[in-house]
Amino acid sequence: MARARAKAGAAPENPVTTLSLDDGTAIAYRRTAGRAPVVLFCGGFMSDMSGVKATTLEAFCRRRGQAFVRFDYSGHGESSGAFEDGTIGRWADDTLAVIDRLTEGPLVLIGSSMGGWIALLAALARRDRVRGVTGIAAAPDFTRRMTEEEFDDEQRRSLARDGRVVFASPYDPRPYVITRTLIEDGNARCLLDAPIPLACPVRLLHGLDDESVPWQTSMRIAERLESEDTTVTLVKGGDHRLSEPPDLARLCAVVAELSDDRS
Repeated sequence: MARARAKAGAAPENPVTTLSLDDGTAIAYRRTAGRAPVVLFCGGFMSDMSGVKATTLEAFCRRRGQAFVRFDYSGHGESSGAFEDGTIGRWADDTLAVIDRLTEGPLVLIGSSMGGWIALLAALARRDRVRGVTGIAAAPDFTRRMTEEEFDDEQRRSLARDGRVVFASPYDPRPYVITRTLIEDGNARCLLDAPIPLACPVRLLHGLDDESVPWQTSMRIAERLESEDTTVTLVKGGDHRLSEPPDLARLCAVVAELSDDRS
């Protein structure tokens, strides 16, 4: 759910192109051609594809000659649509549209914060294509955690009365707007109440100083995953973004591990 815009050391960007969905929404994306598997980056809540993790991975894949796609969900970044109309299900559908119409062959999915939830949902929907998943401070079920553990009584009343609650973001000058529709849709798509039937390798990276998503969330994901090839890396001193140079190097190494053949 963080937003990181720095592009230090990033390679020149591919041009922004748009994918038109059936409802007229234009999904903005940047695509790098290359060998399989395709690396697809799923951003966080109120984030976009210009963040340093996405641009660093793009440059890394370009050096490796590997295909890469980053994109903005509807209502985010350069895509059309209103942010407040978005839901976890809508943004997961955006991701599946990108997968189905812009990529071919095996995939490695990378998800940051809310994008970790989206990546897991996409992997469950396209299990035959996903070679591996990486979560960076992955935040499945965050809608439930917000309402049950983080909202105060006045915010809960506002959500019930007005259908929305607004509060300041520590990562963005714009406030967060949480709608009742977002909460209800997200709560219908929670993953941590039951086994997560994925067999592919999963790598979970989480900072011990994350103040937005507790590091214990990654441990719960690992417990629920059916994949026996699941690891959790806890980063001492790491924050929610995990965007410092050592964090980015670690992320690139994980992508290389999941991408390269292990026959």
